[in-house]
This record gives sequence, C-alpha cells and structure tokens, in this order.
Amino acid sequence: MIEAWVIGLRAVQYVAAALLFGLPAFLMYSARATGPLPLAWPRPALFWAALVLALAAPAALVAQTAMMAGSLSEAMKPGSLGMMVTGMGLGMALAVRSATALLAVAAIAMIRPGPRLWWVCASLGLLVSASFAWTGHGAATEGSGHGIHLASDILHALSASLWVGALAAFAALVVWRPKEPSAQDLALARALAGFAGVGTAAVAALLLTGVVNSAFLVGWSGLWTLTDTAYGRWLILKIVLFGLMLSLAAVNRFRLTPAFEAAGADSSPVLGHLRRSLVVEFALSLAVLTIVAVMGALAPPASLP
Repeated sequence: MIEAWVIGLRAVQYVAAALLFGLPAFLMYSARATGPLPLAWPRPALFWAALVLALAAPAALVAQTAMMAGSLSEAMKPGSLGMMVTGMGLGMALAVRSATALLAVAAIAMIRPGPRLWWVCASLGLLVSASFAWTGHGAATEGSGHGIHLASDILHALSASLWVGALAAFAALVVWRPKEPSAQDLALARALAGFAGVGTAAVAALLLTGVVNSAFLVGWSGLWTLTDTAYGRWLILKIVLFGLMLSLAAVNRFRLTPAFEAAGADSSPVLGHLRRSLVVEFALSLAVLTIVAVMGALAPPASLP
C-alpha cells in the first residue's frame, strides 16, 4: 500500500513539474509566432500545478520514509524524517522540490501574467524537472558512465516536460473555446506551426536520451529478455504508447495543422479532428508519465544479478 502511494505521488509530481516548466516555456516561444496570447487560464493552471507539487513532494517524503522505516508511524517521527532529508539525496531532493514549488506559488501570486512570470516559472520548473534525474536510476549509475547517464537523464526529463507542457496548452486551446474563437483559431494555427521546431527537437532529444538510458539500464543482453522482468514489460508498454504519441504528432503536424490553417473561417470540421487528436495525445503523455513513475520503483535489468 505504501509503495502504491510512493508511485502515485511520484506520478503527480511528474505531471505538475511538466506543467510548471513546459507550459510557461510554451507561452514564451509560441509568442514569437502568435504574439502574446490573451488567455486567462495559464496563471491559475500554473498556480495549481505549483501548489500540488508543493504538497505532493513532502507527502512523498513521508511515504518514502515509511517504506524504508517499515511503517507510517515510524516515518512521522521527526528523527526519521530528518535523517531522510539530511542523510539521503532523495530526501534532500524532495525538500528542495517542495521549497522550489512554494517559490513558484509566491511568484505566481505576486507577478502579473506575462513574459516575466513565464520566465520565472519556467526557470523554477526546469530545476524541479531536472531534480527527478538526480534521484533516479541515472544518479545511481557508478563508474565512468555516471556523468553521461545523469546528463542524459536530465535532458530526457526536460524534453518530456517541454512536450507535455505544450500538449497541455494545445489541449486547453482546443477544448475551452471563447465566444468569438476566430482570433484564438488563428493563434492556435500559428502556435501549432511554430511548435514544429521545438517539438522536433524535443522528440529527437527523447529518442537519443532514451537509447542512452536504455543502454545503461537494460544493456544489449537485456534487450532479449525484456519480457522476463517487470521493468522490461513496463518499458515495452512505455515505448508502445510513445510510438502512438509520435504517430499522432506526425498526423497533427503534416495533415491536420496544414488543413486547419487552410480552412480559414470554415475550420470546424478540421478542428474536431484536431481536438480529438491533441486530447488523446495529451492523455497518452499522462499515461507515459505514470508508467515512468512505476518504473522508478523497479530494478532495471542491468542491476539484476
């Protein structure tokens, strides 16, 4: 039961961190193609993401301590929590993650929506997203490959957050429609076209770092026995869902986005297809993050005797 809480809280942190970094980053780089988007929802979305993260991180600290101490009552003792924070990298990372999220909550409450707030949130979100790699499998790699694996893990986490944050923005843009949607439709079309470069770079980084990470965690020999381990079976499922996301992203970029741009005022039929595609792609991204949370609790094949 405690392990399920650890996994669930980790998944919640992944999603919140992806929004805290990827959403304001999207608002900044998309502005080059669309101009500033007069949207009301990004600020409360960032506020809730930061607040959830600020609460989930200490809850995860308690759950992780309980799993190591053997009981929740033991984990609630100040000595146990203090030892977790001061004596283990995971505890320190969770404490820093919570403090960083609280800084984001304060910034969102005090700074008006705009480039300054997006820059602050993206910077804090970048730190939070990178912190997952510091306490993941990459940080546990020993020997000469430690630095390479850790750097690859950090880049993997940041690229994933960029993609998920952008998908969240696109899903919101196509689901919550204003009474006069023409201006938003134009901004959406430009944002979709402008995301092509960023999206391609994020996917390329995910593929490259995924191969590097698998080389460390699975190894060449482990490829042939993936189905023999729980980690391997979850990895296969993750790759399948990632492949589905890539397929939808390709359809969006090369078919639906050009059709949406060309439709002009009569964009409703294409918008319906685009809405379904983006919402499904975003849902798949959440499923992948959940799978990653599960895999974080499992021993990779390369570490098994």
